Amino acid sequence: MSPPGRANRTADDAPAVDRVGVSVYTVPTEVPEADGTLEWDSTTMILVEAVSGDVTGLGWTYGQAATGQVITGALAGIVTGLSAYDVPAANEAMSRALRDAGRQGLAAGALSAVDIALWDLKARLLGLPLVHLIGAARPDVPVYGSGGFTTYTPRELEDQLRGWTQEQDIPRVKIKIGESWGGAPDTDLDRIRRARAVIGDERELYVDADGAYSRKQAVMMADAFEDYGVSWFEEPVPAADLPGLRGVRDAVTTEVTAGEYGYDLPYFARMADAGAVDCLQADATRCGGVTGWLRAAAVAQSHGLEISGHHAPHVHAHVAAAVPNIRHVEWFHDHVRIESDFFEGVLDPAGGRVTPGVSGAPGLGLVLRREHAERYRTA
Repeated sequence: MSPPGRANRTADDAPAVDRVGVSVYTVPTEVPEADGTLEWDSTTMILVEAVSGDVTGLGWTYGQAATGQVITGALAGIVTGLSAYDVPAANEAMSRALRDAGRQGLAAGALSAVDIALWDLKARLLGLPLVHLIGAARPDVPVYGSGGFTTYTPRELEDQLRGWTQEQDIPRVKIKIGESWGGAPDTDLDRIRRARAVIGDERELYVDADGAYSRKQAVMMADAFEDYGVSWFEEPVPAADLPGLRGVRDAVTTEVTAGEYGYDLPYFARMADAGAVDCLQADATRCGGVTGWLRAAAVAQSHGLEISGHHAPHVHAHVAAAVPNIRHVEWFHDHVRIESDFFEGVLDPAGGRVTPGVSGAPGLGLVLRREHAERYRTA
């Protein structure tokens, strides 16, 4: 089919990327939030709009506002004029352009947001849902409810858990532990007991320590909460401590997981080679966008591992459905709240699964509700 509304074409007659726009939004949390090692009271989304003619693709990452400056200063000019169809070429060009700037951290988030926008643009130009452009490996994707912040009161925690399990019928949920860098283990165990009592025996219970524990403390904690059927122990020790993750994994029956801070393929390869995790996590808004996430999934599969999409659920749903080794996508409270407010066409997690592309809308299937987003725009 002929691409609609294109203003410029590349040398091979493909539609070109005409421009790349960036907006930054900071959204306050409902209440102060924290995990085991960090506190926050707002979440910042850096939104990219990649334009070809009258077609616009959307991409985003979550992080610091300075990420937007990386996009406008180092990346927008790199991809402008390139073929809107050749997203891997644009990804590689951006990666090379960031060599001296530093490819990790904020720069990786910037690259990821542009890559996601370019994939969304390509799918929209071709009139296909992104999952159909990539090619589906499965019709739908499991999700798990995620939040359970350490700052929540018992009532707030219970209400959130009931919302996921009773109102939305999501059969797997995750809460934060490791409060005060592992300094409150009794409180952690009390929250685990409370969570199990609320969700009942039939649903899966996950915990995330965000690297708060030492190696031996993580093993002792896992032994202590084994009676409560915790099946997923995320970042029991810092994610950079691959020997530590492997040691905890070998010592406990609960699955050990990590990977959300992976910015490139060598990181995932090192984690998989080390035998550090039972399930690899990867975040498309950090690890190189759609292009990078699909490659991370291949690394995981080559090591016999499943992969889980971290945060940003409406980015991950389409790519998750495109790989055979997907475990699930994180239905993260902060990002669900923002994405549901900012976009029309959001997915329904009822029953614990989402079906990307079900509406037939092209790309990620989302329409920016600009007037809603504008309330929080800072740049």
